Amino acid sequence: MKIYIAGKLCDETERENLEKVSKICEDLGFETFLPHRDVGLVEGIKNVQEIFEGDIIQGFKNVKLVVAVLDGLHVGAGTSWELGYAYAKGISTIGLKTDEPIEDALDQLSAILIGSVKIVTNLEDLKKELKAFKKD
Repeated sequence: MKIYIAGKLCDETERENLEKVSKICEDLGFETFLPHRDVGLVEGIKNVQEIFEGDIIQGFKNVKLVVAVLDGLHVGAGTSWELGYAYAKGISTIGLKTDEPIEDALDQLSAILIGSVKIVTNLEDLKKELKAFKKD
């Protein structure tokens, strides 16, 4: 079963956090798609189409679940788009928000995101949700 790992990719710490989430999923027996690992990073306008096709057209093939890291002052534009795309395609989603309580993050996450994504606040709860998803 394939999981798409979404989140901001701007710096090494953000990418390492996504890699931790990917490892948790892989340790539970899931296949993962991790955009920066499996396609690469955008290098400017010259490879935007390549990144889009790799991340979305190829990356979402056979995806059953999107796990998105939602930490920070805002959700990345790409992450928001990926979550909306998953919702429109009927793909299940789990958000991971570890840096503040959900009720304090309404401005950063939006009611739309909170209303459409199952959000957990720590890695243990993420593991529980992944195990439950795998059973279904």
